[in-house]
Amino acid sequence: MKTVIQRVSEASVVINNAKVASIKKGLLILLGIVNEDTEEDINWLCNKIINLRIFPDENGVMNTSLKAIDGDVILVSQFTLHASTKKGNRPSYIKAAKPDVAIPLYEKFKETLQIASGKAIQTGEFGADMKVSLCNDGPVTIIIDSKNRD
Repeated sequence: MKTVIQRVSEASVVINNAKVASIKKGLLILLGIVNEDTEEDINWLCNKIINLRIFPDENGVMNTSLKAIDGDVILVSQFTLHASTKKGNRPSYIKAAKPDVAIPLYEKFKETLQIASGKAIQTGEFGADMKVSLCNDGPVTIIIDSKNRD
């Protein structure tokens, strides 16, 4: 499982000209899933994300977690995170899990993150053509791959 986590002062998702998600201070999380991903990947990533100290404390130092600031989250599925660009100029997405595998893992990720944060997690729509807007705060962008834990 691969994530791109962006600290935002605001973010939103629009599908078919309708805003389906909108937050102020928090995280926009892009999530890519492969066939080998498991509930262990979900639990590890959600714990890491909730406790990641990337928000400023009273001294302006990145020392505070999402949970500590009571921040919001938008979760967006993004199979393109697993693009292979080794050959040619057209990315291959063969590593990305197909919907029958990815959707249940995506839903479990959302549920686990919601329990860990104690807040509702807003989302886009799996497989939809989404317009994602954000104001990256910092900017702070962190990539975490659950397969690179060691």
